[in-house]
Amino acid sequence: MKYARILPLVVLIAVSAGAQSDPWSPVRVFEGKWEGAITGKPGKQLSSREYRFVLGGTFLSQRDHSVYETKSPDATPKVREDFGYFSYDTFLKKMVWRQFHSEGFVNEYWLESVSADGKSLEFVTVRIENLAPGWRAKKSYRVLSADEIEETFSLAPPGKDFDVYTVAHLKRVK
Repeated sequence: MKYARILPLVVLIAVSAGAQSDPWSPVRVFEGKWEGAITGKPGKQLSSREYRFVLGGTFLSQRDHSVYETKSPDATPKVREDFGYFSYDTFLKKMVWRQFHSEGFVNEYWLESVSADGKSLEFVTVRIENLAPGWRAKKSYRVLSADEIEETFSLAPPGKDFDVYTVAHLKRVK
């Protein structure tokens, strides 16, 4: 009888501890399909993205397909694509994101900060392949609602501060 009163409390504490220790919680909001407009230095783009957990939930995959708005009606739209994988490094205790771009760049980001409310995330590169040494990139996310996010992509040349390159406004479509 004594244990019957304690057992529900133990279960509640265990469930709470497990929920709080979920390393995927900052990026779970991305799961699904998204579409939206991107504005910035390279021009206007329309983007469609999909994020989904793969390999039994061990990784979060990301695919992006963006089409630039053409300057002339006769021009062929420029398409850019990238895909990536988020993983959780148990030794670093960090979320790692490796992103592969159709332009040949490979960015390795680490999740550097998450706001107390979980609605702002900041990923910063620790390495960029196929770009001159010293360049850095940053992706900042603001969760506007369960179905809307804003992504700011910033670049920093060697020895310089970050400068906003593009801003994406994405809405969940599925």
